[in-house]
Amino acid sequence: MNIAIITTVINFELYDKTAKHFPPEISRYVIDGRNGMHGIHSIEFMMKKLKAESIDWIVMCDEDVIWKKTSLLFDMIDYMANNNYMVSGVRDGGVIAQRVYNPYVINTFFSVLHFSGLQKIWNKREIRNQHTIIEKEFDDNIDNLLGNYDSTSSFEPYYSFYLWLRRKKENILFLDAAMTVYDELTNSVLFNNQVMLYHTWYARSYGSNPNQTKRINNVLEHIHPTNESKEKIDYIYFKDPYFSLIKKMRKQQNRFTYKLNSLFKP
Repeated sequence: MNIAIITTVINFELYDKTAKHFPPEISRYVIDGRNGMHGIHSIEFMMKKLKAESIDWIVMCDEDVIWKKTSLLFDMIDYMANNNYMVSGVRDGGVIAQRVYNPYVINTFFSVLHFSGLQKIWNKREIRNQHTIIEKEFDDNIDNLLGNYDSTSSFEPYYSFYLWLRRKKENILFLDAAMTVYDELTNSVLFNNQVMLYHTWYARSYGSNPNQTKRINNVLEHIHPTNESKEKIDYIYFKDPYFSLIKKMRKQQNRFTYKLNSLFKP
């Protein structure tokens, strides 16, 4: 299987450190997220830029993810392929302490997609109309989730992508996760009851906030104590040079439309 890993990077200083421990011998792609691109926009951009690539599986992985046992990724992809899963990831509510939102969708800090299967059904227009949350629409057993959640939350715009997949009857493999002893924020992600990776959160603050920088470095040093390699990380780089401008223009247009509609309200 042709497997690739893609990261929408906000903090390249952190990416240069963590990417050394990403799964080896697979293609690496980077989307520059410093212009505000992330979430659903990043997913749409990924589909556009990689549409001509022969990729079977794509791993979406943030730069504040620290891999521990990369072999579990390939075990998990084998399991997904054999059991007809389109996507895997951790629920965005009820599992991780600081994520108390919708448990029926996943958080994009780590997600594995059956990319070649997704390409066959991809429809951006359909996805953009899927953000409405319908109460009790899905029959997941969420009563045993230990954390807090809001089953009607529409907190993240990228929910529309995963809700669309669910409504297309595509299978999602929800992964187990747990808080760690390292600090009050970092969580682990498990497969087959083994820790595959850690997610430290707050990549944006790395290098600028001393407390967050120290915290993330502490986790990195515990997992990879010989993290002194100067090896250059090779990847294919993408950036949408017009994204921030278009985003600003759309905001202005929405404000104008709102004011115009307010003037003509009865």
